[in-house]
Amino acid sequence: MAFTRPAGRHRRPAAASRAGVRAAGLAALTTGSVVGTLAAPAHAAAPDGPDTGLTRVIAFDSVAGEIATQASLVHSAAEQDAAEARAAAEASKQAERAKLEAERKKEARERAARAAERKRLNTFVAPVTGSYVSTGYHASSSLWSSGSHTGIDFHAASGTSVHAVGAGTVVKVDWGGAYGNEVVLRMHDGTYTQYGHLTAATVAVGQTVTAGQQIAVSGATGNVTGPHLHFEARTSPEYGSDMDPLAYLRGHGRRGLTPTPAPPRVPPTLPEAPGPPAGASGVRPPFPPRTPRKQRIEARNNPVDAPCRTEFFAVLISSLL
Repeated sequence: MAFTRPAGRHRRPAAASRAGVRAAGLAALTTGSVVGTLAAPAHAAAPDGPDTGLTRVIAFDSVAGEIATQASLVHSAAEQDAAEARAAAEASKQAERAKLEAERKKEARERAARAAERKRLNTFVAPVTGSYVSTGYHASSSLWSSGSHTGIDFHAASGTSVHAVGAGTVVKVDWGGAYGNEVVLRMHDGTYTQYGHLTAATVAVGQTVTAGQQIAVSGATGNVTGPHLHFEARTSPEYGSDMDPLAYLRGHGRRGLTPTPAPPRVPPTLPEAPGPPAGASGVRPPFPPRTPRKQRIEARNNPVDAPCRTEFFAVLISSLL
């Protein structure tokens, strides 16, 4: 039985049509997804009509234009992504710099706070404002059982405000025998300061104090001859561990403390000159005026006086003979 090829729309495409189809497929492969996305709508939008057996081929000029447009869009998107990445990196760097600057400022504030605290702890004041040392350290007297003064005395009338010389903690507020009412402080460096002969204390044991804070009022309790403040610097809170209080205060930056002031200097009184004798007026007669030297020289060299001098010498010689 013989088969014949049907005519019309079922006819096989010609060779030229087959070559065009192959060219279109090659273009689709080379242009990738861009051509595919362009070619698919073109085929999908092809109008229905009689099939002539020829495959439509997209024009290469329009495809190149679309490819350039898509490439430009991709390039713009890449540039935008790169710009965003650079902006993010710059923001990260700025944030890191801001963090480092904040840490630096924080460290500077902490250093300043530590320096201020050290200055506060190391700043000492005099226990009595505007006073002076009336009795020095290790002064000898029978008033003290040890034979010498274990501290220094500040001139202070009863009721004068007594201040802590530095920052510390109150470790004793009690009667101290010969010291009378006393307050003992433990300073921040481990040393101790004692304040004696007080009228009353204004602090309690365990209380922390700062330099210049009032801790008591001065008086004349204990073994005293008059009101004053007895101040000691010690290595322990007990009697016998004393050290030079003036050197202690000066070592902590307290300057200007003066020892016992010297008595005021009185100029010597000169004896009065004897008065004039009785009956005298008391007025000294003036000296005769002195002839000027020039006149004396002229008188000596004046030839008018030469005969007088010659006569004088002649008389003198004759008297000698």
